Amino acid sequence: SSVLKGGHLGIGGGGRTVKDSTCHSTDFEVHRNWLAITHNLPVSQWYYEATSEWTLDYPPFFAWFEYALSHVAKYFDQEMLVIQNLNYSSQATVFFQRLSVIFTDILFVYAAHECCKYVNGKRPGKELLEKPMFVLAVLLLWNFGLLIVDHIHFQYNGFLFGLMLLSVARLFQKRHLEGALLFAVLLHFKHIYIYVAPAYCVYLLRSYCFTANRADGSLKWSSFSFLRITSLGLIVCLVSALSLGPFAVLGQLPQVISRLFPFKRGLCHAYWAPNFWALYNAVDKTLAVVGIKYKFLDPEKIPKASMTGGLVQEFQHTVLPSVTPLATLICTFISILPSVFCLWFKPQGPRGFLQCLILCALSSFMFGWHVHEKAILLAILPLSLLSVESPKRAGIYLILTTTGHFALFPLLFTPPEITTKILLMLLFTVYSFSSLRALFRKEGPLLNWLETIYLIELVPLEIFCEIVFPLTPWNLKFPFIPLLLTSVYCALGITYAWLKLYVSVLTESVTVRQKAE
Repeated sequence: SSVLKGGHLGIGGGGRTVKDSTCHSTDFEVHRNWLAITHNLPVSQWYYEATSEWTLDYPPFFAWFEYALSHVAKYFDQEMLVIQNLNYSSQATVFFQRLSVIFTDILFVYAAHECCKYVNGKRPGKELLEKPMFVLAVLLLWNFGLLIVDHIHFQYNGFLFGLMLLSVARLFQKRHLEGALLFAVLLHFKHIYIYVAPAYCVYLLRSYCFTANRADGSLKWSSFSFLRITSLGLIVCLVSALSLGPFAVLGQLPQVISRLFPFKRGLCHAYWAPNFWALYNAVDKTLAVVGIKYKFLDPEKIPKASMTGGLVQEFQHTVLPSVTPLATLICTFISILPSVFCLWFKPQGPRGFLQCLILCALSSFMFGWHVHEKAILLAILPLSLLSVESPKRAGIYLILTTTGHFALFPLLFTPPEITTKILLMLLFTVYSFSSLRALFRKEGPLLNWLETIYLIELVPLEIFCEIVFPLTPWNLKFPFIPLLLTSVYCALGITYAWLKLYVSVLTESVTVRQKAE
């Protein structure tokens, strides 16, 4: 375990030495700008400052996190803290940014360690690869997606996922108030985690506020604890007051909320996240092309905007009805309802909660508004915990993690990064398949032939997108084609994994005894 911990931090640090001066993603400038904003301006101006297009749009706790980092950053390079220094990237600045991610990953390492204690796999084998705790530790600490998003592309997801996994671990330990506190704090660091809030709300109400079940497993309504729900309410209110209170006093809550939920950004990100709306957009574009070719549509009346052309933007569909934020909210709500009902009426303890959390994350990814491709990690990482417990979950994990990670490839597009991402992806994928297959050797194949063929086809897709297409004349006229193909093909796999997991959860029988926790 100690070797893994050191390795997780070491690979981040070692890779950075090579890439300090070459890897500068948009998110690098985003966080540099936030350092400058929080360091130089009073709190009252944080959510109004707009010198850069990358305005502060994370909750207040993350803003204070940037403020704390800025007071360390000034010892590396004062110039990075000048608001007007847009796209500033000295070697000292890059080094500090990379180092800050590696340092904050310590929380993720600790959270992974806590989660590994509660693996309920088969009896550990003699070989290291057959020990569920070891396999899970590697799947979490060396996760390909988290590695490239944080340590090459640049973000602080490891620190945030550490809070989420530690919260999950506390619920497994039946330390419900600690779990609730950690999740409440997490929401005020990054509001994307509101996707999984329904799982927390229902589980804590069902398994903590109600203290007993009847003999048949149904809820005993008389066991409701007013004291417990009051404790949970106080935690939520106190954390929210600490985070949003100063802005409420300043009368700036509407401004903060408008930054956190920028609905004008459009249905999809510049690169379509591989979800339902990617398939919807692809169908719309296909119908538009066919309509123009056979003269069903007037080319002059078709919107010229393209959702794959760069910056995020609003977009009107050509043939299919355009999608509004309310429509995506309704679709997301409907899609998570079965998992929430299952958690309430068919409780299976913390593992039932974890299944619901994963389904909430996947459902929100599938139907949410302006979803980023990186959000798939919100489902992949917690699913790692279940992948070492049953062959069925392992198979779903392999499909989801392979397609979800492949969908992150467009984040790294420079020539030096292409080789890096392919090698890292191969290493993690080969380990995932070999270790889980060794873990469930007696259970038969984890994937059927159709699933295997689908995953193998990712190889020719990558060859076409990276090598063949750039050499064709279409490259100049239709530069978005590789992104579209990657998004749509991966959307098929992620949708399949989501549906397969949903069917599995809804149809499996409850094998744990129904009793008061």
